[in-house]
Amino acid sequence: MKLFLVDDDALFLKSLEIEFMEQADATSDTYIIHTFATGELCLENLTLYPNIIILDYHLDGIDKTAMNGLETLDKIKESNPDIPVIMLSSQDKIEVAINCMHHRAGDYVVKSETAFLRLQKIISTIFQYKKMEKELSWYMDRM
Repeated sequence: MKLFLVDDDALFLKSLEIEFMEQADATSDTYIIHTFATGELCLENLTLYPNIIILDYHLDGIDKTAMNGLETLDKIKESNPDIPVIMLSSQDKIEVAINCMHHRAGDYVVKSETAFLRLQKIISTIFQYKKMEKELSWYMDRM
């Protein structure tokens, strides 16, 4: 699975990458992880066809003129509406989560000690859904 992690917090980004690599080692999953500090860098690399993008909501910690998470999300969805994007934020506000969903985010996760477990569950659900979608498509083609 090709996973894009996009966050301007270098420490959080690295810890998330390590968590996914450790989980892959423990479960025999295969992750190809690309990390980006800005939405612009993520967008420049969409031709690598990520399976899932985990995207920070703010993205302005390093460069105040950088695109924020919602702007990046909109551009991702313009480019390929089928890429699941999970938004991450330190804000635990329902308005922020709803706003992300209005911009077609697949889910919203608050940065906390349980964020990685929640991300794992969401990713697993996304892949189960995609597998069912493929199977249904295969059966429909046979009818």
